Amino acid sequence: MAQKEDETLRFPTNLDRAAIESRLVEVREVARGQGLPYVVSLFENVQSMAAAQIGTNVVAALTWLQDKPAHRPLTRQLEMVAMNLKNLK
Repeated sequence: MAQKEDETLRFPTNLDRAAIESRLVEVREVARGQGLPYVVSLFENVQSMAAAQIGTNVVAALTWLQDKPAHRPLTRQLEMVAMNLKNLK
């Protein structure tokens, strides 16, 4: 997962719904490539999910990944999304 240049020092907190969905699609596809079907399942059809469901699934993915340091890039992206959940409409 490519690290965005402007995100190296702190997480952006102004992501809108489209940006959040885009990051979650990226997380889903990376998870698919890494053989993580549970994480993939959480973000299938993310564009049609209610904001509350996205939030629930982000927390579930973070919880599942918390003791899997090999997947830290996925965790980092999900943490960034979590900081922006308040922006979901």
